[in-house]
Amino acid sequence: MDETAKLDDRRRGKVDPKLLELLVCPLTKTGLEYDAEAQELISRAARLAYPIRDGIPIMLPDEARPLE
Repeated sequence: MDETAKLDDRRRGKVDPKLLELLVCPLTKTGLEYDAEAQELISRAARLAYPIRDGIPIMLPDEARPLE
């Protein structure tokens, strides 16, 4: 995939699947679930949803949304 295609994917909110395999919750170090519709990474252990902005996961606990 060329750089232009990668940039277009990021603008559409797509996250590289290889990156998703590597990411863990910064608080619990457990795996995350990808919610493509909400553009969030869900940590069930921490009960937090980390936002994805322009295809970039924001892995800061202060930016995460608490799960109900």
